[in-house]
Amino acid sequence: MIPYPSIDPIIFSIGPLAVRWYGLMYVIGFVLAWWLGRRRAAASQSTWRPIDVDDLIFFAAIGVILGGRIGWLLFYGGEQVLADPVTIVQIWKGGMSFHGGLIGVLLAVVIFARRRGRRMADVADFLAPLPGLGILAGRIGNFINGELWGKPTQMPWGFIVDPQRLHPVPADEALRLCSRFGIDPCILRVHASQLYEGLLEGLVLFLILWVYTSRPRPRLAPSGLFLLCYGVFRFAIEFVRVPDENRGYLLFDWLTMGQILSLPMILAGAAMMTVAYRRNERSGNLLAV
Repeated sequence: MIPYPSIDPIIFSIGPLAVRWYGLMYVIGFVLAWWLGRRRAAASQSTWRPIDVDDLIFFAAIGVILGGRIGWLLFYGGEQVLADPVTIVQIWKGGMSFHGGLIGVLLAVVIFARRRGRRMADVADFLAPLPGLGILAGRIGNFINGELWGKPTQMPWGFIVDPQRLHPVPADEALRLCSRFGIDPCILRVHASQLYEGLLEGLVLFLILWVYTSRPRPRLAPSGLFLLCYGVFRFAIEFVRVPDENRGYLLFDWLTMGQILSLPMILAGAAMMTVAYRRNERSGNLLAV
């Protein structure tokens, strides 16, 4: 098995200001999305201008941050906030919900589309292939923080997590898991579900969407494919990811909150792709030939 490296979640600090890996990963994700969007806008047939991409990524970034945090508070962290209201602003400790962030981005897309006179479906389709590498970066941030671990395993690709050799933040998370699983002495052997998610929900999702959208597709199809693929990947990985302690399994002793939130994505994605190919409407993101 692989020893989990002792990584300080703080890259460097100057007085009270601390630069953390988790925050840096979000910055990397937004920069990559902006760069990829600009590449697509530079295509000869694109109806997008570079300034449009700049504004879209700004709107989407606000939606991700606000939606992700509010979604976590609603779906997962309500009890923690009631116990310690300061938790609301402690984003550097994690506590971001992808599904909440997705809702925030959809609201940002609505606002952007209305301001620019574009179809909401076209804006969502343009955005669909851009966040995958950012999701990968965010999951690497979870891994560095030592959070969102998977279930115990003896597989050779599992990680050995010894809290005595870790920095305080990941050590505290490991100790909580040991207490939850009744492991004494506390030496965890677990799936790195953060990296599984980064691989499937991030890198693989990006490759699928980037290749798929490299050719003209019917309106709504890219957005539908994003929802379908992410929902399937997240639903599958939840089987090896430890559910939040304050939620646990919500149904049948195996269904988690993440799976419940992913089911509508799968259904909506499949329905959107079906409608897209039946209508076969030309995307507004490309100039008419």
